[in-house]
Amino acid sequence: MLQTGIPLTFMGAAFAALFAGIGSACGVHTAGNAANGVLSEQPDLFGKLIVLQALPGTQGIYGFITAILVMIMSGILGGGADISVQEGWQYLIACLPIAFGGLLSGIYQGKVAATAIHMTAKQPDSSARGITLTAVVETYAIFALLMSILLIISI
Repeated sequence: MLQTGIPLTFMGAAFAALFAGIGSACGVHTAGNAANGVLSEQPDLFGKLIVLQALPGTQGIYGFITAILVMIMSGILGGGADISVQEGWQYLIACLPIAFGGLLSGIYQGKVAATAIHMTAKQPDSSARGITLTAVVETYAIFALLMSILLIISI
């Protein structure tokens, strides 16, 4: 039986960074594959495509921010943490919105970015539309980040 909530708090921070990071890695990979195909024939589109490829990378940043916030708010980062098991569970649960929201939105944002990259290949002037459509998926990652932050600061 757990005597302290520190392992649960570490798990929450790790989940936030890990799962959101995996989502970003998958999304950036998907968009990068599409961009590489286009750039092999149209290298002048690099500036427009790099933005679309980078957009799915934000979920990993959100997960990292959440993990750092948990470490600071719980006192673990300073080394003087006294966290009950109940608080550990609260921190773990508070990290789940960005962990899973970041995972899924990163993957799906990468898919939207890939289609926007293909659209830009056919119509270079439409890249702003593709960025806008890709950014809509980002909204849900931001909602997940805000929910995790609100849950963390309420502990």
